[in-house]
Amino acid sequence: MEGFSCPGCRRRATGQQLMKVPYDSDEFYGCALLTYDAPTTILCAIPAVPVTIEGSPAIRRPMRPVAPQKDGPQSNEDISSPDVQLIDAEGENKGIIRTREALAMAQEMGLDLVVISPNSTPPVAKILDLGRFKFAAQKKAAEARKKQKVIEVKEIQMRPNIDDHDYQTKMKAANRFLDDGDRVKVTMRFRGREMAHQELGMQLLMKVQAELADRVKVESSPRSEGRQMVMVLAPK
Repeated sequence: MEGFSCPGCRRRATGQQLMKVPYDSDEFYGCALLTYDAPTTILCAIPAVPVTIEGSPAIRRPMRPVAPQKDGPQSNEDISSPDVQLIDAEGENKGIIRTREALAMAQEMGLDLVVISPNSTPPVAKILDLGRFKFAAQKKAAEARKKQKVIEVKEIQMRPNIDDHDYQTKMKAANRFLDDGDRVKVTMRFRGREMAHQELGMQLLMKVQAELADRVKVESSPRSEGRQMVMVLAPK
């Protein structure tokens, strides 16, 4: 068998020479030891073909593609209900008719049949321009997001022995935060011997609360937290 060529690894072997196949190909996953009558031993690769118990090659079934999901309401051929409560392009209620008939009416007008109330029985569909309908819905959603206000908590810090100028500056900041619709966290900080006179800090917090009483509600009354006292005010 000198000069024998292995059909799997495309290598040649002579005599007692042993041919090793590198695992550098995805087409092979192992080797088999083949021995012939002649004093020739060949080590060749076995193709990575799945087989069944009977020994016949297994057939791989292709994966089914996932149907893409459409955004927005059901429209035209995607309407699954056999009947719809139809509203024509002029806004007139045409009653319950077959979906095919409603779709034909919409196509004759060059418009679309769109479900506007899917929870009804049968669903309510309207003849309209689907492109304009989606654009109007997106514009409405964008305007609603702009109107949403994220309420934040703004903090002002004071000391029990704060002077009048600093106090007025802090109060202006608090009023500005309230004008923006934010909550205000008033923090009274104590240092050293000031901890022995926490009643002074409480009096100052009550003063702030009294000055803003006409426009705020107390969300959290003054409470001690270690070396500080905290009060939270929210706009009315």
